[in-house]
Amino acid sequence: MAGSRLETVGSIFSRTRDLIRAGVLKEKPLWFDIYNAFPPLREPVFRRPRLRYGKAKSPIQDIFYPEDQIRAKFYSAYGSGQKAFDLFNPNFKSTCQRFVEKYMELQKLGETDEERLFAETGKALLAEGVILRRVGEARTEQGGSPVSRKSEPVAISPQTVLEENQPQEEVPQDEHAGTPKEPSKGL
Repeated sequence: MAGSRLETVGSIFSRTRDLIRAGVLKEKPLWFDIYNAFPPLREPVFRRPRLRYGKAKSPIQDIFYPEDQIRAKFYSAYGSGQKAFDLFNPNFKSTCQRFVEKYMELQKLGETDEERLFAETGKALLAEGVILRRVGEARTEQGGSPVSRKSEPVAISPQTVLEENQPQEEVPQDEHAGTPKEPSKGL
């Protein structure tokens, strides 16, 4: 039997009081007399939550640690890396976590400039054997400096590729009769 869904109308006290008056409940619940003697300041009545339009403001404040800024800077500079996380190994430390720990260690030694500290941390990890690749760096170097994938020229059109792949046909000299011949200069 489906209920009438009247639990949203009135408080539990008013509904129980009405059931006792109607004779549906033969005994009063234990809490009924206490509630009647000491009613709450605000009666607990069901109210539908109002719909929020626009951006809802979260009552819970975001928690940021100093390491979070370092991690964000690491991921923007180096990306997520090539190595996957090994979640089966409880002693596994990601490259980012190693970077953060080394950064904090160097920071405790007295370095204060963030940019310099970031660079020194990268060098220290390189000395330990951890290779960090910046986002956008190619694996090959040309002219002694790393080439960014974004800066590589892309001036080849599909039409020129097709023309290069087609076999060249010998064109007889008779077809070029319309163009005046220039005397070839001695080589």
